[in-house]
Amino acid sequence: MCCSIIGYSSRGDGDGDGAAPILVRGLRRMEYRGYDSVGVATASGERGPGQQADGDIMVRKGTGRVDDVNRSARLDAMPGSVGIGHTRWATHGNVTDANAHPHPSSSGEIAVVHNGIITNFEEIKSELVQDGYAFRSETDSEVISNLLQKNYERTKSVKESMASTVSRLQGEYAFVAMFSGGRLAAARLHKPLIVGVGKNDMFLSSDVLGFIEYTDEAVYVENGNMVIADRDTATFEITDFEGSPAKYSITKVSKEFGDAYKGDYAHFTLKEIFEQHETASRAGGTAVHEIAEAAKIIRDADSVCLTGSGSSYNAALVAKHFFASHAKKSTEAVMSSEMQFSSEGMGPGSVLVAISQSGESADVLSAVRTARKAGCRIISVVNMMTSSLARQSDVTIGMNCGPEIGVAATKSFTSQLVVLYRIISQVAGGRRPDGGSGDNGGGDNGGGGDNGGNGSSNSGITGAVPGLILRTLEDPTGVQKVAKELKDISDIYVLGRGVHYPIATEAALKIKELTYIHAEGIAGGELKHGPLALMDDSTYVIVINPADSTHEEMLTSAREIKARGARIIGISDARSDVYDHWIRIPEAGGEAENAKSPLYAISEIIPIQLLAYYTALERNADPDYPRNLAKSVTVK
Repeated sequence: MCCSIIGYSSRGDGDGDGAAPILVRGLRRMEYRGYDSVGVATASGERGPGQQADGDIMVRKGTGRVDDVNRSARLDAMPGSVGIGHTRWATHGNVTDANAHPHPSSSGEIAVVHNGIITNFEEIKSELVQDGYAFRSETDSEVISNLLQKNYERTKSVKESMASTVSRLQGEYAFVAMFSGGRLAAARLHKPLIVGVGKNDMFLSSDVLGFIEYTDEAVYVENGNMVIADRDTATFEITDFEGSPAKYSITKVSKEFGDAYKGDYAHFTLKEIFEQHETASRAGGTAVHEIAEAAKIIRDADSVCLTGSGSSYNAALVAKHFFASHAKKSTEAVMSSEMQFSSEGMGPGSVLVAISQSGESADVLSAVRTARKAGCRIISVVNMMTSSLARQSDVTIGMNCGPEIGVAATKSFTSQLVVLYRIISQVAGGRRPDGGSGDNGGGDNGGGGDNGGNGSSNSGITGAVPGLILRTLEDPTGVQKVAKELKDISDIYVLGRGVHYPIATEAALKIKELTYIHAEGIAGGELKHGPLALMDDSTYVIVINPADSTHEEMLTSAREIKARGARIIGISDARSDVYDHWIRIPEAGGEAENAKSPLYAISEIIPIQLLAYYTALERNADPDYPRNLAKSVTVK
């Protein structure tokens, strides 16, 4: 499952809040990773309402958001200085109280929170049931707590029982276990696990947001390692799965990732849309040398593949277009989930450019492992520089857009585009993707050649994008009016040609994520090859139609659609009488018609982000937390 896991251990010397309120605050910060149920377990000698385990481990949990379950179950009032917590996005079993985490073992002496999937859980569960261990849920996670109990009963050692347990588990997982008496242990295999190091306490978490309020010192646990915590000394030991000591280092976490507050905005999604003029100007701006190195690797490569999932894949499709048109470099764009079926041509002369906001997406990490096995070099574009993807890459370029809490990608998508434009400019020898010269050249990189053109550090994309975004966001009232009209529709189609086609697919993704309206991105030239059959007077069609070389052909397509009775929403910098609604975008500038497109690609997605947001409000949907979705998809 995709979820948040957290563990907290304090020396319990009376100078803190206790574990429960700290765990609840951490879960609230990480709720964007999963939010269909929530639970907390603490180690206490007392027994109170809602307790589901014997011994000194208390468990309270339920379905719903963190604040809702906290109000009904009083999670933050649970006693104890040690505890574990979890928010869930279901994969095994329905969304029920019983399937919510934490999961106590049969005896109640161990409780577990888990992220990931145990692929051999049915085999292990069958063995444990035969041995007399009881199960209360439909999840794969419960086998961990019962297997730990079985091994602990045999060894009487936390470390040995952990080592025996992980030797049996197959799949990809991270889990935190709490043993009777308040001892914590954790293990990681292909899922994130981070230790937050405090003065008299420590955290075990899937995300730095779980503890950044309390400490900025962290250990990123390596794959195949375990953590054994000592409650009395607030220290920990990291070992491999056999129990031998493993090397690790404590790093400082950037405090900007703790700055996840809505401020005066009604939702994180709206705040993040309006932050894009700032985040786009920062994207890749501190990675001058990394961008130059990535460009040289790509320029010299026999073949280049771009990969991502969801919005990141759409960014890869945009980049593919401009690698060909501006850098004269042929690339392929492959969905990360399809990489295992598309890797035949990859080898030691190949490069994989992996794009991910979180750097923890299971499909992307799997694609990286496939490419690495083939001998490829890995370049990553990622927001979390300490993520699994960053650590597995030869070159990593940071998006620098800060935490993105809204589940639907907004500012991360535009930041990805800016970083990719910077790389393309360097591959092209310093020519800007919009036809000019010198993106990050001059003051940043020196002269021309491999490392830049003749502009200043604020030229090219970096200089043009923030102002363009600000002009796009100047007056959202027109978008709000269109959103009211879309309130009750069931289908919407988005058309684009050339580079505007992947923007159309991204637009459709935003609409379906936030509004639950069926939305489909369509290549304009494919209209007569099937999609025209869907057009009638109940249909709304968005046409992405800037005044570039695609403009006239798209107007022809719009007229064909309107002749069938459909209503047209035009996203353009040029008015047309074919549009029933015109959402104006600013002119992007540039000499040649087709050279305007890189800037258009950014400006034209922003009003659709707003349209999806306002339509979600009209339909009483929560734009920050769409149903059935999680921000970081850490399972396949």
